[in-house]
Amino acid sequence: MPSNDARILAQAAVPTAAVGALVAVVSAVVAGGKGAIGAVIGTVVVMLFMGIGLYVLQRTAKSFPQLFQMMGLMLYAVQLLLLFVFVAAFKNTTLFNPRAFAIALVVATLTWIGAQTRAHMKAKILYVEPDSSEKSEKSGRSS
Repeated sequence: MPSNDARILAQAAVPTAAVGALVAVVSAVVAGGKGAIGAVIGTVVVMLFMGIGLYVLQRTAKSFPQLFQMMGLMLYAVQLLLLFVFVAAFKNTTLFNPRAFAIALVVATLTWIGAQTRAHMKAKILYVEPDSSEKSEKSGRSS
């Protein structure tokens, strides 16, 4: 993974993990151990989905740059739909607190998207990569 991609991944994953830990602590206080487990599972699911999505998006950008914007929109829509499927699938589980799970999913998703947006805005990514093998030649005299 190129350094810009790894930097963006880290700048999105670290705040998401921190917010997930905070949600887990609050869930543990409010709902006990099952609340903490639900919040941790929700945060891990979001980090996996969003991390895989970022990887797929970067691969698409390198292989098919003309599909980048369409793929990004489709990818976020699919990720959000899959997160809703996870909430529906674990709605009545007894393994963990489903409310803490759902809250962690929403909070971690919003944190990831915000942090990734900030990372992309702060990144110094060239739109055109300069070719270092060719030297610029001046034609004519400069006055």
